[in-house]
Amino acid sequence: MRLNTAVSRPEASILATNKMLKNTYLLLSMTLLFSALIAGVSMYMNLPHPGMIITLVGYFGLLFLTEKFKNSGLGLVFVFALTGFMGLTLGPILNMYLHAFSNGHELIMTALGGTGVIFLGLSGYALTTRRDFSFLGGFLMVGILVAFLAGIGAMVFSMPGLSLAVSSMFILLMSGMILFQTSAIIHGGETNYISATVSLYVSIYNLFLSLLQLLGVFGGDD
Repeated sequence: MRLNTAVSRPEASILATNKMLKNTYLLLSMTLLFSALIAGVSMYMNLPHPGMIITLVGYFGLLFLTEKFKNSGLGLVFVFALTGFMGLTLGPILNMYLHAFSNGHELIMTALGGTGVIFLGLSGYALTTRRDFSFLGGFLMVGILVAFLAGIGAMVFSMPGLSLAVSSMFILLMSGMILFQTSAIIHGGETNYISATVSLYVSIYNLFLSLLQLLGVFGGDD
């Protein structure tokens, strides 16, 4: 009886991990599609950007509600509310690139393709090697806080050089977050697929915007 129990525990752990991965990537796919749909609607209606204050309040408010209700059905509602809101704020940014650059479509598609390659490559690496990237946690938290505050400073004081540095930082930090979150799912550090989905979605969103900004500066045709 003990032998059977000892054998079943690793199997149960593997099944739980596989279920967690399946639920996370399924929900992530759905939220990305929903966010893209809302962004498309926002672009079609030519909606203005809500501004930094409303964006921050909406983002952190919905993020708080998602985390608070992550163990109930309301968690799913707030996940789509959060990702839909982020899609709403993304539409005006994409329209700006389309109007500001003659090759705006190319810049957006290049940033989108680059984001996809980075995400799939890093996720595949973490899943294949099964390395534990939990040691990145503290560094990422500090780095994101510093980059976030620097980004606000760059916007308030109109400092293009600092803004580019922040975008470069976010590309590295979001890449690290993808490794960290995927590793947490594999090794049991993250057991809630709603929290995991939000973390990966935010990483992908920021990665895309950071790549787009760098491409606009170095590859944009006015």
